[in-house]
Amino acid sequence: MSDAHFVDVDFNINKASCEPPLTLHQEKVLPYYTSKTHDFNLLNGDTFELLPQFNFQFDMIFADPPYFLSNNGFTIQNGKVVSVNKGDWDKGLSPKEMNDFNLRWISLCRDKLKDNGTIWISGTYHNIFSVANALTQLGFKILNVVTWAKTNPPPNVSCRYFTYSTEFIIWARKKEKVAHYYNYELMKHINGDKQMRDVWNLPAIAQWEKSCGKHPTQKPLCVLSRIIMASTKPGAWILDPFAGSSTTGIASNLLGRRYLGIEREEAFALMGRKRREEIENISTYKSFRRKIADIVKAEDTQTECFIMKEDLPVEDLPFLCDDEG
Repeated sequence: MSDAHFVDVDFNINKASCEPPLTLHQEKVLPYYTSKTHDFNLLNGDTFELLPQFNFQFDMIFADPPYFLSNNGFTIQNGKVVSVNKGDWDKGLSPKEMNDFNLRWISLCRDKLKDNGTIWISGTYHNIFSVANALTQLGFKILNVVTWAKTNPPPNVSCRYFTYSTEFIIWARKKEKVAHYYNYELMKHINGDKQMRDVWNLPAIAQWEKSCGKHPTQKPLCVLSRIIMASTKPGAWILDPFAGSSTTGIASNLLGRRYLGIEREEAFALMGRKRREEIENISTYKSFRRKIADIVKAEDTQTECFIMKEDLPVEDLPFLCDDEG
């Protein structure tokens, strides 16, 4: 089945919001924030509206979309019982609405991914099966479904179920027959010279990662660092369409990669900016890297995996305003 089939297929979704625009905007998109070195860029707005407005393709995409878990339940954080509600963006949808939502954003992201690029999408059982179906329907090849086993999960409040301690992260490449990049040797090295498995025993968010504020679904830097080192080279461009507090961007810059994040909530976009400005301090930058075990291990064997070897073509970036280019 040709790649064109997956681009043109009619999903019977809301056509007013899903059909591609007649023409793509060629002017530069005004960013919410751009770092001095232009390796960290944030757009403040709706992914569905912003992604069609520029032409640019990325080497990798990481997405932490809504899990639709805000159902008035309760969980435990820092020893206290708190509501699981995170915001209107996380309220539950019907199965059809969830499927339509995932098809829409993944389709837009597919257009922004290089032919040899890969996408990582996190979730729980609430949304991950819908995500997998959307990826398959859109022509992606699923490479792995990583199980992230949290080493420090919160206890179950009701005591009527097993403690929820895992999330799933799907790794898929854009095209069935176009090879993807995988740093096999590095992953083997940081795993004690054994092939790394698809079960990752990594902790949840650490307190030192919340110095600029707290996002309700913030991912830990250890998870994003492993993902980025495994599937990109130095200088790679990484997109996060649901940026949150921009953990993807911080991990990208700690590893010598470049980042564009899109975040709808300005408060979270501001948090991402503060986090990026935080690592402008070289001592903070080095401290963060020392706290991420995979980075420490990687430096023992592949120091070049952090070094950009080419200049940044700022003038070609469509998500910078003209006077910054």
